[in-house]
Amino acid sequence: MAYGRDWAHFTRWCRLKGVDPLPPSAELIALYLSDLAAAPDGARALSAATIDRRLSGLVWNYTQRGLFLDRKSREIIAVLTEIRQRQARPPARKEAIRADEILAMTATLPHDLRGLRDRAILLLGYAGGLRRSEIVGLDLRSGDAPGSGGHVEIFQGGALVTLNGRTGRHEIEVGRGSTKRSCPVHALEQWLDFARIESGPVFTRVSRDGKRALDTRLNDRHIARLIKRTALDAGLRAELPEKDRLALFSGHSLRAGLINSIGLDGRHDPKSPEPSTADAPPRRERFRMNLTRAAGL
Repeated sequence: MAYGRDWAHFTRWCRLKGVDPLPPSAELIALYLSDLAAAPDGARALSAATIDRRLSGLVWNYTQRGLFLDRKSREIIAVLTEIRQRQARPPARKEAIRADEILAMTATLPHDLRGLRDRAILLLGYAGGLRRSEIVGLDLRSGDAPGSGGHVEIFQGGALVTLNGRTGRHEIEVGRGSTKRSCPVHALEQWLDFARIESGPVFTRVSRDGKRALDTRLNDRHIARLIKRTALDAGLRAELPEKDRLALFSGHSLRAGLINSIGLDGRHDPKSPEPSTADAPPRRERFRMNLTRAAGL
């Protein structure tokens, strides 16, 4: 029964806090409800509706013991109101990353197989304005592997990314950078070469010993963790506490960074609908507009 689990969770919390769950205390219950909404140690925060149901479970359990918990007490109402207001606020905007910051982040990566992969992820994701699901969904040359969301082809002038979106296929031209260190296409070529990837998922897991690429496609959560870790290691926003710095960056930071760097607005997007075969430009005419260099790479 759910109310039984609610009581078990509450009494376990009380033991950890070194307090007695009996008799009922509005102050203690308010502190417990606040902890449920705080999501300590990386746990997922409970919604206001779930917390309210947990409170109903505690009221029921106290009643079964012949005790009364006033759920309308000033302390409990204040906490529930604060939780509802906080969860009703729009999520904080993620920090856009600049080109110089991307280079600082890639400089923190080792020069082993994982480092080559992660460097290519950061540079390609930034230069292409890609979402994290789009990055891990890429295949090499053809997009027919399980979990594929598109594919990438490499040419002399750059890389052509084709995404399979809800509204059709979209092409993104990723030009070569001004130096090998800042070039997303060079980074991609290095990863594919050393990983010996000729088809299938572009970004895959690496074996435990770090010596070979596996067939398994990366999970998009890796992108978010990679961005947060390298942003911290590079000292981005070092004036802020670590917790606040972690909250600033996410997978969206790459896309937001490109948009800010090259001054795109709502009328422009690095993703353009794929033209018909008759209208498609010859390959020799591709990459004339190099947004990679325009973005500072």
